[in-house]
Amino acid sequence: MGPLIPNNLIPLEWNSIIAILIGIVFGFVLEASGFSSSRKLAGVFYGYDFAVLKVFFTAAVVSVIGLYYMDYLGYLDITQLYVHPTYLWGAIIGGAIMGVGFVAGGFCPGTSLCAVAIGKLDAWVYVGGILLGIFMFSELFNFIEPIYDGYFLGNITLMDTFSWNPYWFIFIFSIIAIVAFAFSDFVQKKIKKVFY
Repeated sequence: MGPLIPNNLIPLEWNSIIAILIGIVFGFVLEASGFSSSRKLAGVFYGYDFAVLKVFFTAAVVSVIGLYYMDYLGYLDITQLYVHPTYLWGAIIGGAIMGVGFVAGGFCPGTSLCAVAIGKLDAWVYVGGILLGIFMFSELFNFIEPIYDGYFLGNITLMDTFSWNPYWFIFIFSIIAIVAFAFSDFVQKKIKKVFY
């Protein structure tokens, strides 16, 4: 069972270099896909461009199918994967702040850095806002720590919470993605008829 690239093939010291190369390729793909454009990213909220929704749904479906297939083949032990702990209030409040920032600024944190790399001024303002938010969070942490640590649920997944069979969950999630793709195409065509 894993890792996919054993340490006897690539020395441990190369991990950082490989991570940087993967980051460069990821940034290139973001830029090539048009994800450094705030108009394209915000389009999902206004109904005229659903590329973001389609990319993220595709990434999620391919990832979960790939992980469980590698588990099935014995290359990976799915029970050994790290699951980030869930703090419900922090997730809800942080998600709301992130959502408002995404709609208002037209970027998520990753795509804003991609846009900064190609010199977009609105992205510089957005990243400045992120840095200001990080500073405010660190300065107010003692005050907001009870909310941040509030309602700890542990290292859970949806499948654990509802005792769902993972294979049925993957199947249903794939159907939801297909329906979302079809619905987004329908909405996008209606919006284009009204405004274009």
